[in-house]
Amino acid sequence: MQLIDFLAPHFQFVSDPTAWVALLTLVVLEIVLGIDNLIFISILTNKLPEAQRARARRLGISAALVMRLVLLATISIIVQLTTPVFTAFGHGFSWRDLILIAGGLFLVWKATKEIHHTVDPDDHQDTMLGGTLQISLAGAIFQILLLDLVFSIDSIITAVGMTDEIAIMYIAVIVAVTVMMLAAGPLANFIAKNPSIVMLALGFLLMIGMTLIADGMGYHVPKGYIYAAMGFSALVEGLNMLARRRKKARTGDGH
Repeated sequence: MQLIDFLAPHFQFVSDPTAWVALLTLVVLEIVLGIDNLIFISILTNKLPEAQRARARRLGISAALVMRLVLLATISIIVQLTTPVFTAFGHGFSWRDLILIAGGLFLVWKATKEIHHTVDPDDHQDTMLGGTLQISLAGAIFQILLLDLVFSIDSIITAVGMTDEIAIMYIAVIVAVTVMMLAAGPLANFIAKNPSIVMLALGFLLMIGMTLIADGMGYHVPKGYIYAAMGFSALVEGLNMLARRRKKARTGDGH
């Protein structure tokens, strides 16, 4: 009974239709924000030995869930991350800005290295960890955790801006990360089976990294533009894949 009495005030929103609209909107937003994280995890885990890929994805996404829930528990501290700590070039930089800039630089560096390796696969010394096609499980998890932190902070600040109901935030985060968990395997397999998608996904990561840096510097780029560009690029690549498949089928019929 004590647990029910403790939780009851947090679930008073169930009788409020506007709260349900906020919950649905926030779930969709959290899922969309998770796409960036999911692309990075999929590319990174595909560089592991096949037997370790599923485990790495589960660990990485589970860590993302734990990180988001912990950040929600310290929400008063997270909100203060938007308070400027110093001013430079006429812009007040907060801890959130600095984390976004650092995360963006990491993504740009990572994507650039991977693009270079994809274009010139013989240059084994220029990969992320000095390896060839594979990295260690610990290395993959460490990189995923770094980006989980960046995307988690952005995700939670978005949630705070959407609603004041802490229960809605928790539900939205849990649902979104569950969808990520379910989609991670199919997405990673799709990327592995379609090599041309890798370059497109790396291009997405490069664009997302630059967007994070711009956001941290005070130049906000509406997310709608980013996802519209990603959607259009994915559509064009889908048409190219369809064209290649049909051409291959016709060539096969000719023989």
